[in-house]
Amino acid sequence: MISVSCARWEAVALLASSLWTQWSVDPTSTILVVMLVMWWLGGRGMPSHGRWRTAAWWAGVATLIAALNSPIDAQSDDFFWVHMVQHVLLLTVAAPLLVVARPMPRMLRALPLRLRIALVHGVRRERWAAPLRLLARPLGAWVVFVAVFGVWHVPSLYDLALRNQGIHDFEHVTFVASALMFWNHALGIPPFAKALDWPKRLAYATTAMITSWILAVVLALAPRPLYAYYVLKLAHHGGLSALNDQQIAAGVMWVPGSVTFTIAIILAIYNWAGPARRSTPLRAESA
Repeated sequence: MISVSCARWEAVALLASSLWTQWSVDPTSTILVVMLVMWWLGGRGMPSHGRWRTAAWWAGVATLIAALNSPIDAQSDDFFWVHMVQHVLLLTVAAPLLVVARPMPRMLRALPLRLRIALVHGVRRERWAAPLRLLARPLGAWVVFVAVFGVWHVPSLYDLALRNQGIHDFEHVTFVASALMFWNHALGIPPFAKALDWPKRLAYATTAMITSWILAVVLALAPRPLYAYYVLKLAHHGGLSALNDQQIAAGVMWVPGSVTFTIAIILAIYNWAGPARRSTPLRAESA
């Protein structure tokens, strides 16, 4: 126990020492730049987006930058626990913040009217948009979110993503995309606010959290390191063993990774059984 604790603090100190030297531009940052441009163009001439929603937007953007461009991204190639921090930021911090911000109506205003109409019609009617319509349903979004999270942590795929930047970028895109749809339903944000009532929303968030716990337990109790990539990496660093690194990563997934799920669960319990006896799910309000 003491050795794991010492290793944890050594790992944190190593990450802190690189805070000002290992910033980078991730290829997926191109998507973020497009989002920012559309946000700016779509906001011209329209009323205020609301203080809380604007704050959530910028907090979500900042979290994406921290996860993909800061030393967290650079150090995630060397330490499994840092990589898990990156995944927690993408799946349970950036995505729910962007969901609360509801940027899509504003971003769509950046497009010409005819293109907007064609896009909305295509999503509603065309065959190519069938996967998107599936994700608009709670069950589809839950299954995809849990599957994406679980499949990418299969050791062979995880190691492959670490060795191939293109696959790694695709992993991040699928993480954020699946998480956006999941948190829309879990938090009850329009236009998905009525898709689930509060008891179902409670089960929805709880079961998803439990799946992450199962993976965390597997990582924590494994008698040996499961990811060959980090075994080789940490052999050159000294100090932190690959098994300790994996155990710390399990703790990151279990505790910080459960915070947003817990918030969604408490919100569902309060609205289901609280004194207000509310029957309508949470709606994002403009301040």
